[in-house]
Amino acid sequence: MNNSELINKAYEIAREQYTVIGVDSDAAISKMKDVNISLHCWQTDDVGGFETTGNELSGGIQATGNYPGKASTIAQVRADLDKVLSLLPGKQRLNLHAIYGDFSGEFVDRDQIEVKHFQSWIDWCKAQRIGMDFNATCFSHPRAADGFTLSSKNEENRKFWVEHVKRCRAISAEIGKQLGTPCVHNTWIPDGSKDTPIDRNGYRILLKKSLDEALKKKYPKEYMKDAVESKLFGIGFESMTVGSHDFYLGYAIKNDILICLDNGHFHPTEQVGDKISSVLQFVDEILLHVTRPIHWDSDHVVTLNEDVQLIASEIMRNDFLSRVNIGLDFFDASINRIGAYVTGTRAAMKAFLIAALEPTEQLIKLEEEGKYFERLAMLEELKTMPFGAVWDYYCLQEVVPVGTDYIEEIQKYENKVLSKR
Repeated sequence: MNNSELINKAYEIAREQYTVIGVDSDAAISKMKDVNISLHCWQTDDVGGFETTGNELSGGIQATGNYPGKASTIAQVRADLDKVLSLLPGKQRLNLHAIYGDFSGEFVDRDQIEVKHFQSWIDWCKAQRIGMDFNATCFSHPRAADGFTLSSKNEENRKFWVEHVKRCRAISAEIGKQLGTPCVHNTWIPDGSKDTPIDRNGYRILLKKSLDEALKKKYPKEYMKDAVESKLFGIGFESMTVGSHDFYLGYAIKNDILICLDNGHFHPTEQVGDKISSVLQFVDEILLHVTRPIHWDSDHVVTLNEDVQLIASEIMRNDFLSRVNIGLDFFDASINRIGAYVTGTRAAMKAFLIAALEPTEQLIKLEEEGKYFERLAMLEELKTMPFGAVWDYYCLQEVVPVGTDYIEEIQKYENKVLSKR
């Protein structure tokens, strides 16, 4: 019996076991076609980008490690992404930061970027038949050296960043128009204070003013969607971030835009999974940045842990997929970067498949009847259901490596490509 036969046989047994608890595993696999994860380009090169200025990484962002094989050209980034996409089931998207423009070796400051600097990326996505999301890059620049961008009291700097965001939004709209799928444009700024500030209000007044100016022009939602992303604190910004969750949630609700929930941007005892159903009472859509914080927003490679599982479960239980835009946000330079990409993305996808295999109606019924022991017992039993057989079958159907086979594929790519950089 070959490997495919074993996988199919194991799946048939798993299907029967899930049927016993009222779950249709075929339907669960079918739901995965709607799970589209936006792959963050910055895992390929440690958030370096392709500006010619050699700006050092700043804004409280750190990519630790020096594993060989980092991408140093756009061609290398695309080759790495090609490899990643070939090892993932389903249909993904690309998430691009503004510093990754195709500048052809010329200096183009961020208040001067245009669609032409990203046309080759649009064309690449067309060839891949995937959508694309975009981000203003409000860090790693001399005009962000004092720790403030859109909330800067230096009016020249503030206007510079407003113009940057305006241009990024225009580029995003063109991306969505050309690719035929809305481009989510996310605005995140590091602005804040290392020590206790006095004028918190003044900075937030300026941030609101800047956002109002930058987002004034409206674009069709079928082309682009705006999102704003909060952060609890950062290295060098421990005492206050101007763009707090409270600030951006209020702004998103008032202005009918997306709020980005990054599960590394909250206190360790807070769970983004718990926030999803609350926020979606008041906004039409949200953006997720799924990561794995350890002690702080350290952006480790996503693993199949309880926090990620709760996020996926809340989305699937409530049929929120059409209202949630899923992206990843981690950067690990200490291990094979392609391996980090694939392991992290597959872990996130596993969480969604597990969630799709949950007998939600049965669990809700137990909950409403006050049968909390039975609810707890059922949740525990679900942990040992044969999910792995369903995942392997899903990968087989998608014609991507099953089980640990992707490890060997990445090792071959490292020996053939990465080791020669």
